[in-house]
Amino acid sequence: MSEATTAATFDQLDSLSRDAGDSAVIDALIDSLRTAGNHHKLFDALLLKQKHAMGLPLTRPTSFEDVPKEQQPAFEEAYVAAAREIGEALLEAGNLQEAWVYLKTIREPGKVAEKLEAIDASQLDHGEETEQLINIALNEGANPVKGLEIMLRTHGTCNTVTAMDQVVHQLPEAERSRSAALLVRELYGDLCHSLRHEVQQKIALAPPGENLRELIAGRDWLFNEGNYHIDVSHLSSVVRFARALEPGSPELAQAIELAEYGTHLDSQFQHPGDPPFEDFYTSHQQFLRALADDNREDALEYFREKLNAEPDEEDRPMLAFVLMDLLQRIGSTDEAVDIAEKYLSRFDESTGFSFADLCQQAGRLDALKRVARLQEDPVRYTAALLSGQGESR
Repeated sequence: MSEATTAATFDQLDSLSRDAGDSAVIDALIDSLRTAGNHHKLFDALLLKQKHAMGLPLTRPTSFEDVPKEQQPAFEEAYVAAAREIGEALLEAGNLQEAWVYLKTIREPGKVAEKLEAIDASQLDHGEETEQLINIALNEGANPVKGLEIMLRTHGTCNTVTAMDQVVHQLPEAERSRSAALLVRELYGDLCHSLRHEVQQKIALAPPGENLRELIAGRDWLFNEGNYHIDVSHLSSVVRFARALEPGSPELAQAIELAEYGTHLDSQFQHPGDPPFEDFYTSHQQFLRALADDNREDALEYFREKLNAEPDEEDRPMLAFVLMDLLQRIGSTDEAVDIAEKYLSRFDESTGFSFADLCQQAGRLDALKRVARLQEDPVRYTAALLSGQGESR
């Protein structure tokens, strides 16, 4: 508002207060703020109207502190409606950052996520506005996959892999899978491009191959003297992320080929992972093949044998958890319960794993009863007993 407009508004409010009453003053205030696009003050004014209607003090229109307990549900409803209106208006005005403040507060991130999804990341530059988008999408959680995509296009693979490592365990399962798929596609494309270039440099007329497996087939010279064609730390990270891919995901085939490429690298780049991924790339090939239903039974047997052969009692639960999780994800819930009953039933639920939930989801309350009896837990036994009776009715 200009100074003259502001003065006119105050004069109008004074006049309405004398001639038309309180409600007319508030309605005029709201109209003037809407017309001016003064969204933050409009939010305050909408709640001022609500407090006036409820007979509450007006000096702190957005505060809950002066709202009696019995009136708080009604005020909260008005608060949510006002925040929604302002958040959506700011989105329409293109002010995504400020819109997020309102919509995040009322736990309605969907419209911000949609707005982020519509952004063409390839058209962004590495500037302050882009940093704000990444912060909202990735760090604030509005649309983590889009945040990673924007980072990938504007900051490159290295920064994106680092960011993924920081947030991967905080992401919901579906978003973790989509994020992994994004990075698998990117790294696979980059590696194929690098390999094609090297093959064509050496054998100009040779068809270089359609996919990664064909590019390296019969060309051991590609790996001579410790040679590699992509940042090996990025490779190991993305192969590890690929374990989050959903069974049947189209990116699984690419992830398997990335792991296969890793097995050809010089031993100095074959860093062991945590059990059962000590033989990093080979074990990841097997894990990903199980997810992809590519010689699944052989892949599962690989992990069963590692579990049975593990001499360290402290490492066995870690191996068992990997196998149990894999079995559960591919729908082999009976075997998943059997593994969990043998190795994981004493895990505290604070670890994020619940043996009781697994048994409930798999319809295996028999296992839960056995464990409850073994652990002398009559409460859990009764819960399993009665839950089973309820399901059989």
